[in-house]
Amino acid sequence: MDRFEKVTVIKKANVYFEGNVTSRTIILADGTRKTLGIILPGTYEFGTGDREIMEVLAGVIKVLLPGSETWTPYAAGQSFEVPANSVFQVSVDQAADYCCSYLKEG
Repeated sequence: MDRFEKVTVIKKANVYFEGNVTSRTIILADGTRKTLGIILPGTYEFGTGDREIMEVLAGVIKVLLPGSETWTPYAAGQSFEVPANSVFQVSVDQAADYCCSYLKEG
């Protein structure tokens, strides 16, 4: 899907790591929450509350998932899943564009 329709957009940006990672939150009609963001070159660590699916829209994001010792690259058109209540790392060499979907358990 290359577009979302009938959404609510939260105007205030989510800004992390001195502006090197930014995103905007959108809420779909069914209440589903997603963020659309950009990651600038660097390595960053994030914590999750909900389970997340991150879809790479442009660029390559290297990911170190919980319990893994291997960085795995994901390119445009690929996605990866991060468990709820965990910590993971991402690294990019060039700016990367992503969409993150938050999946409530239960």
